[in-house]
Amino acid sequence: MTDFVIGDIHGCFEALQTVLKKVGFNARSDRLIATGDLVNRGPDSLETLRFCYELGTHFVTVLGNHDLHLLAVARGNRIPSISDKFDAIIQAPDREKLMNWLQQQPLLINIKKYTVVHAGIPPQWSLAQAKDRANEISMLLKSNRANAFFTAMYGDNPISWNDNFVGMKRFRAITNYLTRMRRCKADGTLDFSETESWTPNLDSISGFAAWFTHRRNLWGDENIIFGHWAALRGNHGTLKLLPMDTAYVWGGKLRVINLDTGDVHHHPSGAGPF
Repeated sequence: MTDFVIGDIHGCFEALQTVLKKVGFNARSDRLIATGDLVNRGPDSLETLRFCYELGTHFVTVLGNHDLHLLAVARGNRIPSISDKFDAIIQAPDREKLMNWLQQQPLLINIKKYTVVHAGIPPQWSLAQAKDRANEISMLLKSNRANAFFTAMYGDNPISWNDNFVGMKRFRAITNYLTRMRRCKADGTLDFSETESWTPNLDSISGFAAWFTHRRNLWGDENIIFGHWAALRGNHGTLKLLPMDTAYVWGGKLRVINLDTGDVHHHPSGAGPF
């Protein structure tokens, strides 16, 4: 079995099929690992979900912020924004099956030597702490408090971490770190001012820098795979740190890496931004 990891798909089903064919992905024997944000922005979120669902144990993903947003909308806890492309999913006869499946997906996984997460891991958490806190959200999503969480998860605050946080405040903080973070301070204080900037500021200004810069300073090089930050376009990684969102939905590329060989493949976008 070969493990392939793919960056943020964002409902670009045709591109997904093309790049999997290019790398020789075998749905019967290989495994596809996604960095989250399977849906939204692109034109075919429903078909993307169906394909990933049908792969069964040959597919695994972490949840991204767009996936969580879809769940909140589908469960009736959030009104979709004008830019959301969820209509086909909401109206689909297999919506409940797909949403139940999506809601079971984790926020952090360990594959071979890698930790996979959508946005990143704050510098003040060890990898073990990050896994434990991601599991808190996974358990919450499987509980009867999930709908309350889908209502409460929106918002930037708190922007820093405290081990004594409890309840929805704690859950929102964990979720923001794992699915929305880009820049922060060494103590984990978040900066949400930079969202879709195409000139990402990685240098430290007033203590804020890319989350992985602070982690490297504190923990050394770690095997972390992440998506989310499209403006990086897959740059600023190392042999161990693998940024996977190469901005396909914005006219960039869709990245796939063979984790067994290290081979990197890209499918360029002929369209976008979507």
